[in-house]
Amino acid sequence: MKPSAEKAREGDSRTGTDPSSVPEAAPADPANDAETEGPVVQGRVKWFDATRGFGFLVSDEFDGDVLVHFSVLREHGRRSLPEGALCEFVLTKQERGLQAKRIVSIDLSEALPPPARSAIPAADRADRKALSDAAGEFERVEVKWFNRVKGYGFVNRVDGDGEDVFVHMETVRNAGIHDPQPGQLLDARIAHGQKGLTAVELRDVE
Repeated sequence: MKPSAEKAREGDSRTGTDPSSVPEAAPADPANDAETEGPVVQGRVKWFDATRGFGFLVSDEFDGDVLVHFSVLREHGRRSLPEGALCEFVLTKQERGLQAKRIVSIDLSEALPPPARSAIPAADRADRKALSDAAGEFERVEVKWFNRVKGYGFVNRVDGDGEDVFVHMETVRNAGIHDPQPGQLLDARIAHGQKGLTAVELRDVE
């Protein structure tokens, strides 16, 4: 059974994964590969940060996120993986968790398209600078929905009247938040734009 793409897109806030605690890729020892290699399993890319050089896979075959380091992608001529890509990989258990020891195959047919380098025109970026200057202090908001493919979503003030507050993908990316989930609590600086309320800055709840 192929793992669902929805499960692959579940955010870190839902699983408790802490990217800052990710271990280095386990050193390969070709002489012991036959003895140490685990089963070949299927999983989908939950997320992969090309800048940091690692990401995570999830699978319907077991619980828990699986670390995938860019070093195991070299034999496939890659340094990163798109979200939602289906991979067959050799699973191994390290001291700090599950890890993909070797990638057997990569299926990109159901992977999400990469985000646009910049979906905000220069004029809009200038407007966002003005909005940022006019925004208030951080306040608690709850994610209503967010779509990575569309590149935007909405949040609502926890103590507000339920009015939707627009959130752009670039704001989410600048905050280092990988995939906001409905019901997730965040802190946001909000400003009044030409098209309504806009979150100009986000951060995780402290």
